[in-house]
Amino acid sequence: MDNGTELEKVKRWIADSERVVFFGGAGTSTESGIPDFRSAAGLYNAAQGKGVPPEVMLSHTYFMEQTESFFEFYKSRMIYKEAVPNAAHRALASLERAGKLKAVVTQNIDGLHQAAGSRTVFELHGSVRRNRCMDCDAFYDLEDMLALGGVVPRCSACGGVVKPNVVLYEEPLDQATWARALEAIREADLLIVGGTSLTVYPAAGLVDEFRGARLVLINRDETGYDTRAGAIFRGSIGETLGELTSAT
Repeated sequence: MDNGTELEKVKRWIADSERVVFFGGAGTSTESGIPDFRSAAGLYNAAQGKGVPPEVMLSHTYFMEQTESFFEFYKSRMIYKEAVPNAAHRALASLERAGKLKAVVTQNIDGLHQAAGSRTVFELHGSVRRNRCMDCDAFYDLEDMLALGGVVPRCSACGGVVKPNVVLYEEPLDQATWARALEAIREADLLIVGGTSLTVYPAAGLVDEFRGARLVLINRDETGYDTRAGAIFRGSIGETLGELTSAT
């Protein structure tokens, strides 16, 4: 079946659906200039280039014991302040405004879905845009955190370390966010999965909770869920979502 026929089929699915949910990963933001994790230019290879496995550098233990090294890597490779929403983010926001998309469930921490206008966004791994003092719980947005200066950001009120609200290795997911994402996927009648290899658990396991019959995958590489999908697209996620939502 050619790609055009697949596009038309999924556009009909969207038109017939009442509860579309999008579940996305790092590939959703690569067209905004933010690297993914496992490609040659990805964050994992950058961490390994420093001689530290990424699972260690991005762990709670490393954050607590090597705080300065953690922030050197975090500020240089995980914050992309100038990044703006791409066509994928904009298409999803448009689909929500049309009343079709009920939620975005994302593994990303960049906040670009909200920047594009999406309102119901469940950030499984937190966000670089939210930061809190570990001592007094004072809140800092991204700009205020960066303005604190120094490698390790310290609270202007008490001097405590300001920790990003991102889920590090060894840390649990926020249970309230998880529960709401789980509910959204279970109630969806169409699930679109994009920009994720579906290998990071427990997040990837959310696809197993989808009870509907229409699963769409948009990813450049094969995933373990390809045999379950009713439609698969290997091209640009921005272009694909733009096409799928163009007449919605």
